[in-house]
Amino acid sequence: MANLIVRNISDEIAQALKIHASHLGISAEAAHRQILEQVLMRPKKKSFLDLLKEMPNVGRDSDFERIQNDAAPEVFS
Repeated sequence: MANLIVRNISDEIAQALKIHASHLGISAEAAHRQILEQVLMRPKKKSFLDLLKEMPNVGRDSDFERIQNDAAPEVFS
């Protein structure tokens, strides 16, 4: 495994990391590893085009045309 040294971190960020770690009951180093993993290893977001390509073919556009009803609406009592 690689070692990572992060320099020039503000005191505010370092303190926030220590507080975050203490709430989790882990060391600041473990919290740092956890944060890096959560941010950098999450699945890549799909583009809108990729999502559209994954949509199943459920019919023709004409299947979803709106039928205009010219009759007056019924009033319910």
